[in-house]
Amino acid sequence: MLLWCLGFGVGCFTPAASAQQLFIEKSEASTAVIDAMYVKGLRYLAKQQGEDGMWADTYGRQPGVLGLCIVAMLAHGDDPNVGPYALPIKRALNALLKLQNPETGYMGNSMYNHGFGTLALAEAYGAVDDARLGPALQRAINLIIASQARNPLGGWRYSPDSSDADTTVSGAQMVAMFAARNAGLAVPEEAIQRGLKYFTSCRTPEGGYGYTSASGPNAARCAIGVLVLALAKQKDSAEFKGAWQYLQNAGSESHYQQYYLYYAAQAYFHASPDGWRKWNGANIKTLAATQSQDGSWEGSFGPAFGTAASLLSLALNYRFLPIYER
Repeated sequence: MLLWCLGFGVGCFTPAASAQQLFIEKSEASTAVIDAMYVKGLRYLAKQQGEDGMWADTYGRQPGVLGLCIVAMLAHGDDPNVGPYALPIKRALNALLKLQNPETGYMGNSMYNHGFGTLALAEAYGAVDDARLGPALQRAINLIIASQARNPLGGWRYSPDSSDADTTVSGAQMVAMFAARNAGLAVPEEAIQRGLKYFTSCRTPEGGYGYTSASGPNAARCAIGVLVLALAKQKDSAEFKGAWQYLQNAGSESHYQQYYLYYAAQAYFHASPDGWRKWNGANIKTLAATQSQDGSWEGSFGPAFGTAASLLSLALNYRFLPIYER
């Protein structure tokens, strides 16, 4: 059985059997049904990937979507060096590394891209046999920290030099920092605490989170906030409890559905085993009904993102990635 060994916080694989043996908590859906759906999605990503490691749609050529596709492939638990998705993972990582500025560490043209790209480097580091990953991850994290240090609000926005901030971009950087810390990098606690303080400044009276201020909460941003607080080990705080309560009553997001699913799956998983079990069961049914015949899921940001984000909302059923540890 393929297992994550956490040693110094770095993932390492040991040989073995089928990923569907790894389900820890029971679900109404059979493991075979979930795994068949997941594999169908992975095969779509592998088939549609170009030799340059990218996907044909506009978003599928951006570092953020490349990163999420990499993480979706890693999350199934197959050996990333010799398993069935080793070549697609290698190609996507090559593409991601080519898109990183070798001097600044910046990936892409927005901090959205950079955050998700950094997450992929952190999850691949220690699992994929590639000596380039460690230095690339360090450069990416250095940029995140330097960007925050220049920001008077303690958060992040579209550019590394932005002086304003929002909770969605900031959430991507916070999760990337936690993943890098899990991978063994020294992420300053001050950076984590400043990021948390920024989220608190956007907390609304309802318990959710606004976009750039403490107003206009929605389910997706609240899921980001719940996840960030959970990863910061603040589940006993009043802020976490209020956000979790708001999230349960907020419903879903129809406009950016897969974006919501990606964060909500992790938020529910970290917040409550019972809550996640119910949410996960409903999500499995929804995704089974909406998966295209070719294995993809369509969405607001193209099929590569839609498929990767949908798969990652199912990936908590496997628990391979260090960022998915409770």
